Amino acid sequence: MRKTVIFIILILLLTSNAHAVRIKDIASFDGVRDNQLLGYGLVVGLRGSGDSSQVLIQIQSAVNVLERMGLSTNASSIQLKNIAAVMVTAILPPFTKQGNKLDVLVSSMGDATSIAGGTLIMTPLKGGDNQVYAVAQGSVLTNSFAFGGQAASVQKNHPTAGTIPNGALVERELPNVLAGKTTLRLNLDKEDFTTAARIEAVINGKFGSQIATTTDPGSVILKIPESYANRTVDFVASLETLEVRPDNSAKVVLNERTGTIVMGENVRISTVAVSHGNLSIVVKETPQVSQPTPLSSGGQTVTVPRTDLKVTEESRRLMVMPEGASIGDVVRALNFLGVTPRDLIGIFQAIKASGSLQADLSII
Repeated sequence: MRKTVIFIILILLLTSNAHAVRIKDIASFDGVRDNQLLGYGLVVGLRGSGDSSQVLIQIQSAVNVLERMGLSTNASSIQLKNIAAVMVTAILPPFTKQGNKLDVLVSSMGDATSIAGGTLIMTPLKGGDNQVYAVAQGSVLTNSFAFGGQAASVQKNHPTAGTIPNGALVERELPNVLAGKTTLRLNLDKEDFTTAARIEAVINGKFGSQIATTTDPGSVILKIPESYANRTVDFVASLETLEVRPDNSAKVVLNERTGTIVMGENVRISTVAVSHGNLSIVVKETPQVSQPTPLSSGGQTVTVPRTDLKVTEESRRLMVMPEGASIGDVVRALNFLGVTPRDLIGIFQAIKASGSLQADLSII
């Protein structure tokens, strides 16, 4: 018995420590973020699976490429089946340096049936400010195929979109948003008053002074100490590893399509009685035929209706859940009733309608 109690205490201690997470996992510094890049290009070298002649954009693009290479041609006099017009996207992480490589995603724009095996020719990638930050080029990998004839076809995965690992070279660096700063702003991934206050307390306790202040539940303002002047990276590194226990609001998420139910640890209910049972009625028609005996002098054949009626009601107990019951109490009580996940959805909706569920109910 004593060993069991010690084991339970150890589990509770480990569970409480597991709630603490690093600041870097729940917040990020203002300006330190990814940037989206976009470009338009051509994929060449396709085996007749490119855009058809009805899509004129790839023909005009091919003509422009040839003219830049010193070849003069007429768009109306060429027919191209081995090229496809594509949109190229990439993510530029913060502090990426010139010459670093990025993964790119290539997606067909026209009616090409497949871009597998094609090669993306040099494509500038621009940011939101219309400046070129990277240039993409390379072989497209789709991990798919598509073949077919007039009466049948076969396809695996998605052949009109693919990737080019390390297919883009960074040509322009993003400005350093931390250089020369005396104050920083830490933005929480999920706004919460309690979590912001806990981050403020942990940081001030770490440095022994009031360097962190909160003005709203979504951010914490940090004043860089004099001991970290011109050492912003060291200051940020010392903050990221600090552990904080984030606070979350009580919420129950229901998915009616899959029968999935997810409940947070803070879910509580007021005193409520729950009874769940199913009533099933089976009606079966089995008509019988009555006819005269052989060699009889009279009579006629008659169909006699017969109905079998069966009523079954599952017996369920009335379960009373006391006020302040935790999520574990709720699950154990509902499992005692023998309900299925889809039944749980209806039960939680009824508990919420009665005003006894002290949590936000979200149905997706």
